[in-house]
Amino acid sequence: MADRSFEDRATGALMGALIGEALAVGPHWYYDLDELRAAHGPWISDYTTPRPGRYHDGLKAGESSQAGLLLELTMRSLAERGHYDEADFCERLDRDFFPQIDGTPNNGPGGYTSQSMREAWRLRVTFGKPWGQVGGWADDTEAAERTLAIAVRDARDPLALATHVSSNTALTQIDDVVGAMTTAYGLALGQLVQGERFDGSISGKLLALVRSGKLPFHSVTNAAQDAVPPGPEKPRKAGQFSSPDALIGMGHIAAAALDPAIRIEPAWKVSQVYGMPCAVYHQFPAVYHLTARFADDFESAVLHAVNGGGQNQARAMLTGALVGAMVGLTGIPERFVTGLDRHEERLALARTIATQAAQ
Repeated sequence: MADRSFEDRATGALMGALIGEALAVGPHWYYDLDELRAAHGPWISDYTTPRPGRYHDGLKAGESSQAGLLLELTMRSLAERGHYDEADFCERLDRDFFPQIDGTPNNGPGGYTSQSMREAWRLRVTFGKPWGQVGGWADDTEAAERTLAIAVRDARDPLALATHVSSNTALTQIDDVVGAMTTAYGLALGQLVQGERFDGSISGKLLALVRSGKLPFHSVTNAAQDAVPPGPEKPRKAGQFSSPDALIGMGHIAAAALDPAIRIEPAWKVSQVYGMPCAVYHQFPAVYHLTARFADDFESAVLHAVNGGGQNQARAMLTGALVGAMVGLTGIPERFVTGLDRHEERLALARTIATQAAQ
């Protein structure tokens, strides 16, 4: 029999990501906070329409930019195939997405194409390279924004989750640090969908899986894993990373966010503490801080992510998935659900994946 609370959390994670992304469409990429406040007021509390000339000009309040559409593409592949099927995912990019972009930044659905997708498009379309040879060195969170759906689908199988998320990430981003941090984020999301909390103990729970051999991260406490055979080092497989630090760091950030002696006030200033740009090493720490601090308050979590400016879209999207997983769909304010473009269609899609994941 399906675990309804699991399904609620899984659905909440997927819808939370779509909602967080859409909430930041209007105020996306304002690095001057005075300019952001002048354009959208002192506190952004709902979906907004982009101002003329901004990155997503032409979209309406509640609609998604390219990040949300790529997440939805991944969700459709999962829902229709019933599991992660890399060949199907790549076919959808070739058929449904790449024909809509031209390799330049300000083009295509949603009005902007991320660096990693531009690089993949160039190698795949312009030079005709096969999948597996089109990944680039962009250090943004683009892969995390789509693979979060895979993490939800594989939440009950951490090894499959790590393998599938890291493999999908490598299609467009081949830097090991990006891969490790993206996979670690997905593993944390999987734990929350299973009912765990995002606090200082999250790292210990993930490291226990590493030490038991259930996650392919290197661990200095595993003697068998550390045995180095003679000869050249073996090539790594999907999901194998040289260090578990991407798993360890999130626990320290969560503990600091919950320490009454360590305060960032107001919470949206987390973007100024960890950095406003797009790179994974700016985004994930801010996401983890907001997730721990507002674990039971979806609205506060995503709105502080949005109001921090900079790359607030990724910050709100990734925070929305984590907090959405803890509060479930039932804990997300109704106005955010109904205000999302095509919300009924997307809700049905999220529920399909949640049901499959629960079986």
